[in-house]
Amino acid sequence: MRTDQLIRTFVEFYEERGHRRITGSTLLPPPGDSVLFTTSGMHPLIPYLEGRPHPLGKRLVNVQRCLRTTDLDEVGDATHLTVFEMLGTWSLGDYGGPLSLDWGYELLTEGLGIDPGLLHATAFAGDDRTGPDTASVELWQRLGVPVELTVEDNWWSNGPVGPCGPDSEFFLWSGDGPPQSTPTRDDRWVEVWNHVTMTHRRLDDGSLVPLPQRNVDTGLGLERLASLLQGRSSVFECDVFDPWRRLVPALWTLDEPSLRLVCDHLRSVVVLLGDGVRPASTGQGYVLRRLLRRVLTVLWREDPSRSLGDLPEDLVRHTLDHFRQDAGPADVLRTLLDEEQRFARLLERGRRVLARPGFQGPLSEEDFHYLHDTHGLPRDLVRSLHEE
Repeated sequence: MRTDQLIRTFVEFYEERGHRRITGSTLLPPPGDSVLFTTSGMHPLIPYLEGRPHPLGKRLVNVQRCLRTTDLDEVGDATHLTVFEMLGTWSLGDYGGPLSLDWGYELLTEGLGIDPGLLHATAFAGDDRTGPDTASVELWQRLGVPVELTVEDNWWSNGPVGPCGPDSEFFLWSGDGPPQSTPTRDDRWVEVWNHVTMTHRRLDDGSLVPLPQRNVDTGLGLERLASLLQGRSSVFECDVFDPWRRLVPALWTLDEPSLRLVCDHLRSVVVLLGDGVRPASTGQGYVLRRLLRRVLTVLWREDPSRSLGDLPEDLVRHTLDHFRQDAGPADVLRTLLDEEQRFARLLERGRRVLARPGFQGPLSEEDFHYLHDTHGLPRDLVRSLHEE
């Protein structure tokens, strides 16, 4: 099943159950928000999860593009992307967690044709402050799905303060042969869908108080589930990456880990530019610049003559179209080339500075601060150049 079919099946399933589709926002959070990017489908809905009535009602469904910098070091494995799409559903003080899980099981098994024998669940075991999530456990037992109880892995929070509560997760077996062990003991169990029952608010002192409105918030990773449904071994082989895997190797010879990083980061940069982010030395623009420089570092490691100017315009257009963005491919490519030239000049200056006698041995914290504040050389770049 292609990702566009998966989206359509998901949304229609929940619309039939009284959910109204809301338009997913961009990667950029509302003005005044403390985070740099939208990191989950629930992020734009926080005011409504905290009690404000939503104009479309109490049952919602959407598709939200997200960006997470916390997973950068994991990008390249089978399941993590920098920019990805999240399929989400919400019950704003309406139905509870067990019904949400029941519907999720029905969609996966009957709507998407997943063998129930390939499913495993996890649920909250309880701790010294709140009891176990017995309602979810009883639901899984009724459905005949094995469930593993955990503590930290199944308590969800949106930061140090704010709404929180127990969550129950769907895992799908990705290994060869019959399923084995449990999700915490075997990473061939891939988490695909998290269902959070928001029961409490964590205060500044760490204490928990019950929420006046109990909500259910679910998030399903689109590319992750699509790759499993398509029988692919990683998210980089699902259909949304088909143009990238076809065209990028024709430009540059890369090993598989490098190919995954280049495709992920360039695709993420295109989406950021499509949402209006521009390269900068701080904030959102610095994240964009950092992603692009990681790509160039990989490309130039083997061949300094490689250039982002060789990227086909059709590849950029494909990504912009997929994320429903209005930016022009030519403008995106022009920005990429400008940043490439800026980075090349910075590399040359960095090599000249680091060639000085005072920087030949191990670098101290004082050296890193000096190189950054005086010469504009970021720590990760200095480390890379110092190892050449």
